[in-house]
Amino acid sequence: MNLTPKQLRILQLIRDSRIRRGYSPTMQELADEIGVSKVTVFEHVEALIKKGALIREPNKARSLSIAEGIAVPDESRPLRYPMVGKIAAGHPIEKVENVDEIDLGEFLGAGSERGDNSLFALQVDGDSMRDEGILDGDIILLERAQVAHNGDRIVALLDDGQTTLKTFYKEADHIRLQPANPDFEPIRVKFCQVQGIVKGVVRRYR
Repeated sequence: MNLTPKQLRILQLIRDSRIRRGYSPTMQELADEIGVSKVTVFEHVEALIKKGALIREPNKARSLSIAEGIAVPDESRPLRYPMVGKIAAGHPIEKVENVDEIDLGEFLGAGSERGDNSLFALQVDGDSMRDEGILDGDIILLERAQVAHNGDRIVALLDDGQTTLKTFYKEADHIRLQPANPDFEPIRVKFCQVQGIVKGVVRRYR
């Protein structure tokens, strides 16, 4: 797909915002981020929709999303995944806004069966998943998902906008987000938004 640099950046910002916050940025937020006017952003967004790269739900705010089957170009390089921030493995915390990337070529062979564009990476902040072998400072590799099964280790977006890394259990009238460290209590919620399911852990020893 033929994209201008600004159109590529808009796709990246929308992808990263939906991972971090669960919704897309506003036109003004996109304009502020790339240093252009809101009108210019609107024109780029309309062009991306016409190219089939973006989908927008009519009459709904923050509804921009990447079209199914579209890989943002910075995800298409073999074994390079977007590093979109830190994830709490203790008490829920707000995620940082920086965007980086991690090259896992020396750790993994081929990409996931669904393709590299289904994967992303986060750095663990905290030790509530210690007994599962997920330690503070580790890099976790996740597959994007919106549905989890009991026993899946997931990144969950809570109603207050905070995120956490826990093991998912659907119980009678609530969801239990279970830590793997007796020093931490389970988080019990009526609803959470699944952001991704842990597929691997990378640890670098100094």
